[in-house]
Formats: sequence, C-alpha cells, structure tokens
Amino acid sequence: MIRDWLNALPLVAILRGIRPDEALAVGHALYDATFRVIEVPMNSPEPLESIRRLSSALGDDCLIGAGTVLRSEQVAQIAAAGGRLIVMPHADVAIITAAKRAGLYCIPGVATPTEAFAAIHAGADAIKLFPAEQITPTVLKAWRAVMPRDLAMLPVGGITPETMAPYIAAGADGFGLGSALYAPGRETDDIRRRALAFVQAWKTGTASQGTNT
Repeated sequence: MIRDWLNALPLVAILRGIRPDEALAVGHALYDATFRVIEVPMNSPEPLESIRRLSSALGDDCLIGAGTVLRSEQVAQIAAAGGRLIVMPHADVAIITAAKRAGLYCIPGVATPTEAFAAIHAGADAIKLFPAEQITPTVLKAWRAVMPRDLAMLPVGGITPETMAPYIAAGADGFGLGSALYAPGRETDDIRRRALAFVQAWKTGTASQGTNT
C-alpha cells in the first residue's frame, strides 16, 4: 500500500526540470534528508532516463515515479524505466486505470469532491489536492469530513515550510513539494537544506496536532 511509503515521511519531492546528469546527486541529497518518495515530471528533460537512474540507485528504498502524466500510453514507458508511481495534475480515469493495471501506484490531481470520488472509485491510491492555493485549509477540512478516513490527501502547489501547519491541522496527510524544494540549477547543498526544513516543518506540525508519524 502507498501508506507503507508515506508513513515514514509523507513528503513527495517533485523534481520538475531535472536533468539525468544531476538526478542521482539530487536523489541522494533527498534520501539523506529522509525523503522516500520522488517524482520526475514528464515535462522535464529526458524524464524517463532520470527515472531509470533514480530507480536503479534508490528504487529498493524509495518510491520513484513520474509526475505530469497526461496520456495513458505513458504508463508503460514509465514502468519500463523502473517507475512505480504515476502522478497527474488531473483525474483522468483512463490513466488511473492504466496505472493500476500495470501494478503501479497512482496519485491523481483533484480540485473538487466530484473529481476526488471519481478518482477513488477508479482505484486511486491517494489524491493530490491541486492547486493547493485554491484548496485552502478550510476547504480541506470540509473534504476531510466526507472522504474515506484511510485515504491520503496531499496538498500540492505553492507549499512552503511556513504554510504547512494550517493544512496539517485541517487534516492533510502529507504534501507534494515543488519549486520551494527543487529548481533547475539549484545547488545540491541548498536542496538538502530545503529538504531538511520541510522535514522539520512536518515534524513540528504533526507534533502540535498530537500526530504520530
């Protein structure tokens, strides 16, 4: 279950724009900071090669996959590269179905309860609340009251260490982290520092809620 990967640290590193030649250095920096879920968006340079390298080096201990998956035929390509996770900005049932048939985890993006329930019924392993700027902590709290209790709900979009606490208090089960964590050209040491800041913000936020994570 995807909870097995999220239980230790439910923070998904989104490496949009990463190149294959820097994938391993960034991946190891994130691993050292205790990240265990990494996605390479498909609109990055040579995303399948980055996924292949990350999966080869870290795949036993990390869940490596692809983000911004827009076509169902991409699922087989990602699986062939060693990816085990499909993340989407939308809730295309055809892609969810293809991912589950291939034995992969799938986290579709949703912006309404209607999309969320359709994704759940199609087999989604978790849902990505996207964009988080639109789905505020108040909205998340309302959703949490009607969504399955065991469903992981991950806000994504504009998340920083400073904005996590209100979402955690509203019931967020983790986060997807983009440009505040990784951006092309950012030094590896800076990425590691940013990763550790997110880890600390998660620990502080969950501790204040009395959550054992």
